[in-house]
Amino acid sequence: MKTRQFSIEQTRRIALASQGFRDKRPTGPVTARHFRRALDRMQVLQLDSVNVVCRSHFLPMFSRLGNYDREKLDTWLWRSGENLEYVGHEASITPVSTRPLLAHRFEENRWGRAKIEEEHPEYVQQVLEEVRQVGAISVRDLSNPGQKTGTWWGGSIGKRTLEWLYTTGRINICRRDRSFVSHYDVPERLITEPVRSIAPMARRDAQKQLLLIGAKAHGIGTATDLADYFRIRMPEARPLLKELVDEQRLQLVTVDGWEEDAYWIPGTSCPKSVSANTLLTPFDPVVWFRPRAKRLFGFDYKIEIYTPEAKRKYGYYVLPYLLNDRLAGRVDVKADRASGTLLAKACFHEPDEHPGEVADSLAIALRELASFLGLNEIRVGRRGNLSRYLPRELT
Repeated sequence: MKTRQFSIEQTRRIALASQGFRDKRPTGPVTARHFRRALDRMQVLQLDSVNVVCRSHFLPMFSRLGNYDREKLDTWLWRSGENLEYVGHEASITPVSTRPLLAHRFEENRWGRAKIEEEHPEYVQQVLEEVRQVGAISVRDLSNPGQKTGTWWGGSIGKRTLEWLYTTGRINICRRDRSFVSHYDVPERLITEPVRSIAPMARRDAQKQLLLIGAKAHGIGTATDLADYFRIRMPEARPLLKELVDEQRLQLVTVDGWEEDAYWIPGTSCPKSVSANTLLTPFDPVVWFRPRAKRLFGFDYKIEIYTPEAKRKYGYYVLPYLLNDRLAGRVDVKADRASGTLLAKACFHEPDEHPGEVADSLAIALRELASFLGLNEIRVGRRGNLSRYLPRELT
């Protein structure tokens, strides 16, 4: 029985609080404790190699914590033993506690790679032994990587073998270098024995637990929202969500304006307000599932990197702009590292937003982003309905 109904404004605030935007930003240096708190909120930190602004995984932490040392984050993510890189929501970082929940994917995520072990079992064993002996190894470091067929060693047998061993959980990614190339090591050196000794959870139970984690990260979400968080197929997700409702671990609720019913963890509080002023990566959990971004914020969003320039509506690498509990605008941003300049090539406010209010707050957010990236100047382009309200140069 549906016992709760939420307005869209309440739902936004619950969602943003669940993602960590109600947590106070650190007043001093950002430490592993702050990274841990932010990842505990998100549960998933998606990775992407696009470097137009910076590597995408840096931005969700910046959006929640403000300025910090990016090298410290990378050290904590990959070398602390607290986290795991695997295919949670695409390639992503999750707390290492999710390993037993994702372990069934070691057998499922084959993507046509199993053929390499069928055809070259001795070579696969040789690469595994080399990783075991050497550690922190990339394809470039292999004694016999095979022939390079493209960038990053293309489809060489060495690259495909490392990816296969990673897919099956026999090795882990222990770090990524400045070129975002993966380095691998065996789990024994990266994951503590108590975590490794936890038996993999049965697939069905694991999927159920992942849905519950997704519900916590959403605050309120539809079945498709929750299933997308860890990329669970809907035919599997629906009966598991029903069980979670029957067990009273989730409650079925309605949200004004939503056609689908939604799920809410009973007792999750609804804050009266959310104070935020920041830019989001396209791969932030708040916006990565585009149907949810449109349903929750009225924000119609897509990445236009692969759209021909003449057909782009907003720009090449557009960051959504979060102002309090609204997605109030978007900015086509590029970090011009050679000149030390943050280029806001096009700036837009959303239809119902007051341009002057948005411009004043966005100027602050752009300065914070430039400082985080170590850029000394900001230049605002002439494109977009907000650009004329911003100074051409922000210092």
